[in-house]
Amino acid sequence: MYLLYTFLVLLSPSHGFDPNCPGRCSCDSEESVQCYRLSEVPSSIPSTTKKLYISHSKIQHLQPSNFTQMLALEDFILLASGTESVENDTFKTLSTLKTLELWKNKLRRVPSALPASLEVLKLNDNSISVLHRSDFEGLKKLTILELKNNLISSLSPSTLSSLVSLQSLVLDGNNMETVDGPLALPHLTHMSMENNKLHLLPAGLFTSLQSLQFLSLSSNFLTHIPVNLPKSLLSLKMERNRLKMVSFPDLKHLENLSHLYLSENSLSSFDGAQLLANLTTLELSQNQLQMLPLRLPARLQKLDISNNLIQKVTVQDFQDLRDLKHLFLDNNIVSLFEAGALQKCTQLSNLALEQNLLLSIPLRLPGTLARLDLKGNAIQDIAERELKDLKQLQVLNLRNNKISALDLKALEVLPRLRHLYLDGNPWNCTCSLLRAREVLKAKGTDVRGGRCAAPAERQGENWMSSKKIMKQCEHHLHLTEKSKETKKKPKPEELSSIRINMDDDYYDYEID
Repeated sequence: MYLLYTFLVLLSPSHGFDPNCPGRCSCDSEESVQCYRLSEVPSSIPSTTKKLYISHSKIQHLQPSNFTQMLALEDFILLASGTESVENDTFKTLSTLKTLELWKNKLRRVPSALPASLEVLKLNDNSISVLHRSDFEGLKKLTILELKNNLISSLSPSTLSSLVSLQSLVLDGNNMETVDGPLALPHLTHMSMENNKLHLLPAGLFTSLQSLQFLSLSSNFLTHIPVNLPKSLLSLKMERNRLKMVSFPDLKHLENLSHLYLSENSLSSFDGAQLLANLTTLELSQNQLQMLPLRLPARLQKLDISNNLIQKVTVQDFQDLRDLKHLFLDNNIVSLFEAGALQKCTQLSNLALEQNLLLSIPLRLPGTLARLDLKGNAIQDIAERELKDLKQLQVLNLRNNKISALDLKALEVLPRLRHLYLDGNPWNCTCSLLRAREVLKAKGTDVRGGRCAAPAERQGENWMSSKKIMKQCEHHLHLTEKSKETKKKPKPEELSSIRINMDDDYYDYEID
């Protein structure tokens, strides 16, 4: 959004408030200059400029003379400008420079002799293949270093040893096969090495990272979770690796860990997670789990175990999860769902059970549910006893099941139902079906239907919109004054505070 705004400003007839502003630049003030489509760094940049932003240009080379007059420069950003080289000492004299970003260029090495004042260095999307210790010497104030999408193949402790204030290190999208340790970065809180070629990490790699809170190693070739992870860790991302097992005794010291992401691995079992007492988010989708994990942490709020081989859900599986709010069990082979299996989950608001083998809606679901997804099962009937407790339900998805009739009594027990998805079922398009639909619409429910499978003369017609069916059933669809009065807007206090995206296949819910 920021880039779009910038381009719109630059394309406007006026180039800014300063009449001396260089061509193709916008000088919003004497301290901020934004330029685009240049062939060189302008020589007439005001000497008082603190921020210089250049994008989508053709500046092949940077040299010291480009910045001779910019003694107040604090931020220099050069984006997508085809820059291939930076002459030695180009930035050395810029004693006030705090941020240097050279994104999406063609640099083959880190610029030399960077000023000691530098706090942020971002060299993402270049062609840097080797890091040297001399690249970062003297940068004692540097807090953020990003080298995403380069060609770096290895990292040694000495390379970063001078970065004593570094807090964030991002090396995603490189060719890294090895990382040597220990990394002596006492203030590092965020480290990401996603999308590399790591097979094994040395045992001592993290021993000196005692402030590390966020670690991402997703999209590598790791077969085990690294050992000796720091106790300070809050979030660990290991998706898209080659994990076959998790050894929880190696993780039991991670008492502060709250988020664990292990999706898209080869896990066939997952037990012992109760040792992670403060875990609130656990993602295990796209593995090979045949049963739900035993003894999950009591503080868990979100569990995603979709796209596995789960066959049954029992009371024992969820007896201690009173804080659980979001449960994703979609795309498994669940055929048995014990009555009351989730009754102790007294804060559960979102339950995804689509694409399973259920023959009916599970009994005694928590009354706190705001959304229930049952698309793609083998459900034939909607019974009142299955839904009577769901007084908070706003979204019910029953698409692509085997339902032929709509029992109005079963749906009348859902006072807050706002969205009902029913298409993809073999509907018997009787006039009573249309009457049920009209009553639901009268009470404010958005009903999405489908095509008729019976009777033969209505086969293939859409029971939600067919004028022919509506005309034939017209005398059945006159609602009483009493039913018309039910058409009213929900009171503010009736609306759930849960934020729900109404796309029936979208499950990005926020945890309060």
